Amino acid sequence: MTDIKHFQHDDREHSHDFLTAIATVIEQFGVWIREHSNPINISFDVHRLTRRERETIVRHRNTSFVRRTGVLLIVALVVCALCVGQLVRMQLIDGGDYAQAATNERLVTRTFPARRGSIVDANGKVLAQSVETYTIFADQKAVAAFKPIKCTVSTSQTCHEINGRQVTAKGAEGIAELLSPVLRIDTQTLKKELTGTSRYRILRKNVIPSVKRNIDKLHISGEIGAQLTSRRCYPAGDVLGPVLGAVDAHGTGVAGVEKMANAALTGRAGSVTYQRGGDGQEIPGTASTARAARNGGTVHLTIDSDVQWYVEKALRDGQQKTHAQWGIAIVQDVKTGRLLAVADTDHVHGGSAQAALHPSRAMTTVFEPGSTGKLITAANLLDNKIHQPTDQFSVPYQFQYNGQTYHDSHEHGVENLTLAGIIKESSNVGVVMASEGLSNQKRYDFLRRMGIGQYSGTGYPGESPGILAPVSQWNERQRQTILFGQGYAASALQMTNVAATIANGGVRKQQSLIASSVNSEGKKTTAPSASQRVISPTTSRQLLNMMESVTDMYHNFVKVPGYRVAGKSGTAQVSDGTNKALNHTIGDWIGVLPADQPRFAVMVAFMDPDPIYGGMSAGPVMSQIGVFLMQKYAVPTSKPRTDAIPTQW
Repeated sequence: MTDIKHFQHDDREHSHDFLTAIATVIEQFGVWIREHSNPINISFDVHRLTRRERETIVRHRNTSFVRRTGVLLIVALVVCALCVGQLVRMQLIDGGDYAQAATNERLVTRTFPARRGSIVDANGKVLAQSVETYTIFADQKAVAAFKPIKCTVSTSQTCHEINGRQVTAKGAEGIAELLSPVLRIDTQTLKKELTGTSRYRILRKNVIPSVKRNIDKLHISGEIGAQLTSRRCYPAGDVLGPVLGAVDAHGTGVAGVEKMANAALTGRAGSVTYQRGGDGQEIPGTASTARAARNGGTVHLTIDSDVQWYVEKALRDGQQKTHAQWGIAIVQDVKTGRLLAVADTDHVHGGSAQAALHPSRAMTTVFEPGSTGKLITAANLLDNKIHQPTDQFSVPYQFQYNGQTYHDSHEHGVENLTLAGIIKESSNVGVVMASEGLSNQKRYDFLRRMGIGQYSGTGYPGESPGILAPVSQWNERQRQTILFGQGYAASALQMTNVAATIANGGVRKQQSLIASSVNSEGKKTTAPSASQRVISPTTSRQLLNMMESVTDMYHNFVKVPGYRVAGKSGTAQVSDGTNKALNHTIGDWIGVLPADQPRFAVMVAFMDPDPIYGGMSAGPVMSQIGVFLMQKYAVPTSKPRTDAIPTQW
């Protein structure tokens, strides 16, 4: 019995182990029987024994037989009891577990990918989308066993023929003959791909649905399979390419809008669980859907793709005319802060490796704005009531102040200019003279209020807040150069919003690139509409008036027939980053139109243009963009200007 106890098992052991243990017990018991069941060796003549002795021998034999029979019976009963117990446990107690284990062995879960959502422009035009494609693969073992079915009336749904010609070849040769015209792969190459022992051999990726449907008509689903996938497409090509960005091999956004809106664009994969037979095929009626796939949501940009296309064209034409290294342009809706166009001269196709590695220059590049920065100084002086637009100044070409020398861009005698005239003539000396009563802290604080040194809030990956050192780090020269747009760096986004703030009655709006988005769960998110009053409405009107005078001076380069334009030119010497030398020039222009009823703020900038002055290089491009905007949005023409502020005295 000790041996039997030794082979009792735990409920978790398999029945195979139990039967093995029983067999071992029986085997060991057989050994014991053999050792104890040898007949009595009688070496004497039985006839010489007395009757009493013969009866004793018979009695001894009977007792031994009974004892052996009893032991055998007990062992048999124990074995039977164990078998019955094991059967009861398997059938009644653990039956569900064994059945579940068997089912689990047959269960297979297949995942269905969710398509990434779409990016559309302000009018719903698709800029990026994922299209349904398939990966075509072969089960090489099944291919090897392929036997074509002859076409008859009864086999028309399963037979194999090509253009009415019966396929007779077997195995890989027959499958290659059927599949070659559909996949457009020559038969011999395809035959090599079909030969082998792999159960999953990819034949072609990114197959469009129509090709997949043609494969279905070949009746070779047991040998050739199709796995649903998707491919990211950018229908607009290189229009807005660097802004849209790209996704990686797994469909995750890694740059541009694809990255900043990745959560909304990403879907949720679905899955189905089914049981498969010994041949690996699905057992009919066993499929159960765990969850359906949910495709990614839709991201609505503020960008108008028509405006974007035109701005990019005008910008590249301007680059060619001025021989600039590169150019950038921004168009912003004054009232809402929405960006209608964000353009680069770089030709970057959405979704490309270049789009993944190089974000939009217009969104990320910072530079010294030059004389366009004088608008911030003028706004500061007017809003703090340090000066009025008509205050008078005698402005020389060159000016000494606290041991530093400042001069204008071109030599001239002493000019009698108002503050409006200083902005019109873009005099460095004039703004230094006019700002004598403006403390360093007020200069710094006002730059910050105008958005300099801060993120725009668009959330675009790689965007820079610009460079604005704290007051404690300013030296005597920097505290003055900041007045005319040097000594700090700003982005085109920031400078565009400076003009938009002036045009919007002094209220700075939160800029936005994404108008709204809906994720895979249907949750909608809209762009923030935060706003902050930066300058008074009076200051706003005065500045727009002064900016119109600037445009009048550049009337040969900047004009939009039928409309008044407020603007400011800028020219700044900048470094290429390799050394401290100012070996490059930025020529830029920011404008508001129409000046009397502002709708749009436009910023254009070129690196190393010829001519270098922003009014002559960037101004004409802004004019082209302005004409297009007025026509596209059917903006009413301007009323004549009658209230120009004097620029001289």
